Order: sequence, then C-alpha cells, then structure tokens
Amino acid sequence: MTRDLVVQFLAQGAQMAFVLLIAPLAVGVVRRVKARLMRRQGPPLLQAYRDLAKLLRKESVIAESASWLFRSAPYLIFALTWVAAALVPSFASGLMFNWAADVVALVALLGAARALLALAGMDVGTSFGGIGSSREMMIATLAEPAMMLIVLTLAIAAGTTRLAGVADFFIAEPFGVRVSLALSLISLVIVALAENARIPVDNPATHLELTMVHEAMVLEYSGRHLALIEAASHLKLVLYLSLLICLFAPFGMAPATAGLSGWAIGLVAWIAKLLAGAVLLGVWEVSIAKMRVFRLPDFVGVAFVFGFIAILLAFLTRGVFA
Repeated sequence: MTRDLVVQFLAQGAQMAFVLLIAPLAVGVVRRVKARLMRRQGPPLLQAYRDLAKLLRKESVIAESASWLFRSAPYLIFALTWVAAALVPSFASGLMFNWAADVVALVALLGAARALLALAGMDVGTSFGGIGSSREMMIATLAEPAMMLIVLTLAIAAGTTRLAGVADFFIAEPFGVRVSLALSLISLVIVALAENARIPVDNPATHLELTMVHEAMVLEYSGRHLALIEAASHLKLVLYLSLLICLFAPFGMAPATAGLSGWAIGLVAWIAKLLAGAVLLGVWEVSIAKMRVFRLPDFVGVAFVFGFIAILLAFLTRGVFA
C-alpha cells in the first residue's frame, strides 16, 4: 500500500468516526436551543451521550412473541444508517469511498433501514407498533418520490448523481439563483423533517400515542437495542444536515488532495455549518406546532409538487445554464 492510499483510507475512516461522534452533539444542540427559547434551562449539550451510555449498560427486555427480526433489526438499522451517513461528503470531497456516494444508493440504504424499522415495529404485535409502522410507510410513500425528483433535478444541473460530483460542480460554478434549485432546497428540507420525525410531522419529545410516529415503533425496545435505534436516529439527522450542506452550501469543503491542513479547514467549516443547521432546526421547532396526522400527506405532498416543478424547470432551462 502506498502512502497516499493509507492517507486516503485514514481520511475516510476519520469521516466515519466524526459523523458518529458528532451526531449526539447535534441532537443536544437542537434540544438546548428549544429549551432556551422556551425559557427553560434544558438538558446539557452532552446529555445524548450520557443517555446512550446508560442504555448500553442496561439489559434488553424482549417480548416472548418477538422473532429474530426484532432482535437483529437494531443492528442492521444502525449499520445501514451509519454507512449512509458516512457516504455523504462532509469535510472533503472525493475520498476513498465517495465513488459509492450516489444519491440513488443513499435513498436505497435509507429505505432499507426504514423498512426494517417498520417491520420490527409490527413484529411484536402491539397496536402502537402497527400504528407507527403504518404512519411511517404513509409518509414514506410521498417522501421517497420527492427525494428521487430532487436527485434528478441536481443530476440534470451537475451531470451526475454522485454527491461528490454535485458538490464539486456547485463549488466551481459561479453563484447564481436558479428557481429549480430553490424549489429543490425547500423540497429537501420538508423531506428531511419528515424522515427525521421532527415537528410538524412528529414530536420527538412526546410519547402521546395518538400523534407519535417514530416513538410508536420503538416502544418495545430497551437496553442496547434501544441505544442502537437512538444512535441511528441521531446519525440520520446528521445525514440530512450534511446532505443539505453538501448539495446547497458546499463552500469550505476541501478536495481529496488538499492534505491535512485543507482537511482541517474543511472539518471546521463542516462542523460550523452542521451546528448552525441544528440551531435553525431548534428555532423552527419552537416556531411551529405539530400537524394532525391526517394533514401530513398534504405537508409532505408539497415536497413532491415542488420536486416535480423543480425537475420540470431544470429540464426546460438546462440549455440556458449550460
């Protein structure tokens, strides 16, 4: 192995480690911002780390009716989400595994994790798990097509569906306002809120059975299994924040050949933008109320409509911006 190959391998491993380590901090920032805006002290920034450590030390209680799927789903969900989050370029583009960072593959990984979580929610046979799984699949039927439309819109503009290629294209491209990209941004924000079960789609801070979606599917989990599910949800939040940064605010991202100094600058820029996104999410959740369940298709459907208009405009105007 050459020296450059070893450095690239270490850089890719560092990205996977940074994504995993910063995920609970991003959740802590969101919770802290929400608490301070509501004039409460709120939990410490590192509380999410403590919660995960406490759950890992506890014993898992498994229902007698649970099958092998219920036991293995947390490990598979965590692995799929971690791989997906690590594929999104963060502090540098063009790293060793970025050739596999295709948005279509990313959607497939997230879809597989969602399907496993929904099946695990129904596996024990509780009513709450079935309600949560059905609501999750209802949201997914609109969120996933909207995500694919966003992907195709960016592919038309950049000429590739690889995230690193899209980021490099927009870094090199002169700044300009495109209606198709603006609509894609709004659509991706709506999809991110729906996929992460955030307000107005779901409230991660409540266990009210009439409104919860994600929490209903994981009520039967405990101990290390619940820790893996919670860690996967933290990673998913970082994944979508990193995706928004990579596609629409890639400035500061270093090329793969930048070296340690360039990567350090890119890392600082990525962490700053990530934490800024977490702050904006906290402000958003305090500013808006949760929607009723029967209104969720209308909200997520807006993302599909905006995505469709965006790809139509991108196709019709591709010669103008070529």
